[in-house]
Amino acid sequence: MPLALLALAVSAFGIGTTEFVMMGLLPNVADDLDTSVPTAGYLVSAYAIGVVLGAPLLTGLGSRVPRKKMLLLLMALFTVGNLASALAPDFGWLLAGRFLAGLPHGAFFGVGAVVAARLVSEGRQARAVATMFLGLTVANIVGVPAATLLGQHLGWRATFLVVAVIGLAAMAALARLVPRIPVEAHQDVRRELRALGNRQVLLGLLTAVFGFAGVFAVYSYLSAMTTKAMGFGESSVTLVLALFGIGMTLGALAAGPLTDRALRPTLYGSLGALAVVLVAFPFTVHVQWAALVMVVLLGGVGFMTTTPLQMLVMNKAKDAPTLASASNHSAFNLANAGGAWLGGVAIAAGWGWTSPALVGAVLALIGLAIAATAGFLDRDRDPEKPSRVVAGGLRTRARKSADSTPSGTPHSPSGV
Repeated sequence: MPLALLALAVSAFGIGTTEFVMMGLLPNVADDLDTSVPTAGYLVSAYAIGVVLGAPLLTGLGSRVPRKKMLLLLMALFTVGNLASALAPDFGWLLAGRFLAGLPHGAFFGVGAVVAARLVSEGRQARAVATMFLGLTVANIVGVPAATLLGQHLGWRATFLVVAVIGLAAMAALARLVPRIPVEAHQDVRRELRALGNRQVLLGLLTAVFGFAGVFAVYSYLSAMTTKAMGFGESSVTLVLALFGIGMTLGALAAGPLTDRALRPTLYGSLGALAVVLVAFPFTVHVQWAALVMVVLLGGVGFMTTTPLQMLVMNKAKDAPTLASASNHSAFNLANAGGAWLGGVAIAAGWGWTSPALVGAVLALIGLAIAATAGFLDRDRDPEKPSRVVAGGLRTRARKSADSTPSGTPHSPSGV
């Protein structure tokens, strides 16, 4: 794998750390800025709103900017947002800083996924994208727990200062390791918007909204479940969150080669496995060792959905995959917000602390149904063969594999 993927992974590590660390710092921020914890929770929402709005906006504005320069500009904006958060004099300014830090999130991963796919040869593109996402998963194992402890001991401002330093390091790595990749001559905003209107792209984004919401219906309340359902003490919360991060990493590692081999089956299998794990979760959570195993499995099968979804929208967007790729992260953040809200509704209704898992199972099944519908509608396009993003033209075409095509059956001209 090219060293440029390391630069993308370092950037993803910084983004993942700042995205999730706020959940562990809410009490500290609330005390320091003299507000309530529920009000401080708007800081999580502000970041998510920044991602949802920034992904299409910044991708569109930067459609004619060379890829490497665009990555550097986005990481610079991310760094400024975290620095503004660290220096915020009051809650309103911190809210603005979080929004600013979230703006480049989706656009960075959208552009980064296209760059990662262009850095490797055919048949390894999903693995390249998954390698970039490893930075995001490692952030949940190392970055978020370490940043939370730092914030608890030195103050929450120290956490965002450190994340800003990570942003500077990521910019240096991008400048040094990522090769110059020019924008294609045919690339423009109108072409990107037309690609985003592709039915398969829209169904892929909808799959992400519902399917990944199943993960966040549980993850958003995992800390509370650790103490109130699993029977662990508060000191074990960091360990449980780290185990979830380990599961995410294992899922990302498995998703790359599986997606390269068979994209839609990987998507169907991961969503189906996610629904099964979520259904089993409430019945195993009261046995501590089994609960810990289920946490790892939840992180694994949940994050295994991200790579096939990312590759699906990139492939179906054909010659203009960047906006579709970035919008996928808007979809993931809508899933974050929606899953957390529905899980909270279940708890507030008195259904118990493990009820979000059953809500999540329903959401995962809806996501699977949408994915299956998309596959059925695309059945004449050889759905079992992943498309590829080709260097220079970023065109998608069917992967030709004699051993995977029955004798006498012609290859389909395109599709996933």
